[in-house]
Amino acid sequence: MSVADRSPAPELPDFADRTDFEDADRGLVAPPAGSVVTADDGRVVWDFGATAFLDGDCPETADPSLWRQSQLCARAGLYEVTDGVYQVRGFDLSNMTLIEGEQGVVVVDPLVSAECAREALALYRAHRGERPVTAVVFTHSHIDHFGGTLGVVDESADVPIVAPQGLMEHAVAENVYAGTAMLRRGVYHTGGNLPAGPDGLIGVGLGFTASHGMPSLLPPTLEVTRTGQEERLDGVLFRFQLTPDTEAPSEMNFHLPERRALCMAENATHNLHNILTLRGAVVRDARVWSRYLTEAIQLFGDDSDVLFASHHWPTWGTDRLQRFLSEQRDLYAYLHDQTLRLTNQGHTGTEIAEIIQLPPALAKSWHARGYYGSVSHNVKAIYQRYMGWYDGHPASLWEHPPTASAERYVDCMGGLDAVLDKARSYADDGDLRFAAQLLKHATFAAPESTEAKELLARVFERLGHGAECGTWRNNYLAAALELREGVKQVPIAAGSMASALSVDQVFDSLAIRVNGPKAWEHEVSTHWHFTDLGERHQAILRNGVLVHYRTERADESADLALSLTKPQLMGLLAGGTGLDGIEHRGDPTALRTLLSVLDEPDPNFPIVTP
Repeated sequence: MSVADRSPAPELPDFADRTDFEDADRGLVAPPAGSVVTADDGRVVWDFGATAFLDGDCPETADPSLWRQSQLCARAGLYEVTDGVYQVRGFDLSNMTLIEGEQGVVVVDPLVSAECAREALALYRAHRGERPVTAVVFTHSHIDHFGGTLGVVDESADVPIVAPQGLMEHAVAENVYAGTAMLRRGVYHTGGNLPAGPDGLIGVGLGFTASHGMPSLLPPTLEVTRTGQEERLDGVLFRFQLTPDTEAPSEMNFHLPERRALCMAENATHNLHNILTLRGAVVRDARVWSRYLTEAIQLFGDDSDVLFASHHWPTWGTDRLQRFLSEQRDLYAYLHDQTLRLTNQGHTGTEIAEIIQLPPALAKSWHARGYYGSVSHNVKAIYQRYMGWYDGHPASLWEHPPTASAERYVDCMGGLDAVLDKARSYADDGDLRFAAQLLKHATFAAPESTEAKELLARVFERLGHGAECGTWRNNYLAAALELREGVKQVPIAAGSMASALSVDQVFDSLAIRVNGPKAWEHEVSTHWHFTDLGERHQAILRNGVLVHYRTERADESADLALSLTKPQLMGLLAGGTGLDGIEHRGDPTALRTLLSVLDEPDPNFPIVTP
């Protein structure tokens, strides 16, 4: 690492600048009607009072910059953005936008859960009239932008559901294929188990946290397939810009030319976003992200008076919104280009993360601060996208897994007591990062040691309380909580995601649950005729792999052939009444064999202990 590559730590933005607070409060129509949002069983899924502590001054247990961001994100209510465009903010992690049309209202991004979306729509209707929902728009494939769908329309609603091309594929890949692991890590990411307060959850940067209600998804009926595509929804002209592989693999911005309003989805919000989220995701492309922001400026910048997004608060004024977009563009371009410059000088991702500092003009912009993403982990993600997990050093090719490595490190350092003494010394000297590394080895080598776990918990608390990035804070504090109290059960809402899956996606989700070694000796051929869809599918278990594909004709040689509807398939997989009521031919034990080799995902696997 050369001295020339090191930059002095940039100054923080001006805390006396209250522009963001003025923008966040502008256009308030009404605060929430109640104090909580509840599920049908009375369980609280969102508590508006949970953020009341943020009215106070920043305590020593929080970074002042993150505290300020959390104060802004805690604003809740119905807001007017511009004529005919409203947002409900502070009802979930994301915003719900409502665009008034000729007959009713178009709902954009209906939050995480049906309960919160229903309450948000009720607040809007209480002040703008009982307008029917005439269309639903999903800006991208993350659950906080479609999960509340059944809170604003029912499954039989005959309204357009508009989404960017590929949304269903990517929504399923994220929420079903790797959904269990992402949900588990998401508890750390959003601070879902942390108590709200100065010592615990103060926000996630994008919002306060995610609601705990019922997620849902209905398949799109109208796909946006190209930039420049125009659609009239309830008489309102939408002009779309496709932005794949930016903040989500399937994402789009849109412009309302008749209202001079620009929606940037989650591509430009009031923070540095993630190139790779800490909960896990496909690595995003910072290069194309920056280029799509340039394209948005060129397409819509001169014709917009206000910019709003699926998180945070709007930006008003043509000059201001163009400057905002330009700085957001420069943010992702700088991280991308400088990471590759240093990669080509031989630095690894971990080294580059220690070197890169943002240019002063960006570091002093509040919207470029790392409240949700961080420069450190974004740089590592960019490196990963181009270079992969391997850092080029052969010693990294075949390292021992964590527990085996930990046992050896502890042995080399003279045993557990010696490691704990060293960790205390480093922590006392303020080197919390290395203290955490030592204590990670201690807890993996001796998971029964309450002393090691408590020391690590204290170090994580100190790291969390000093973090400007909300997701870093939540990860540190969630880990400290689990070290002390053990793994808490993750509540999994049995929502309506499954009903939106195609048959191909259902079989994909089964294939990734096949226990390969357990299935090695089995060979099963099944044929599935879905009478309600007019589709035939073949599913063959062989060599520990479930291969499935569509076919045009019946298979007389299959071990088991079934004729059924898709709802019957879902009931069958949910452990219903077996083949009762399902027309079938062949050996029913073939199905039992197939189901017997499926593993159940573990939503409560340990993270900070072996």
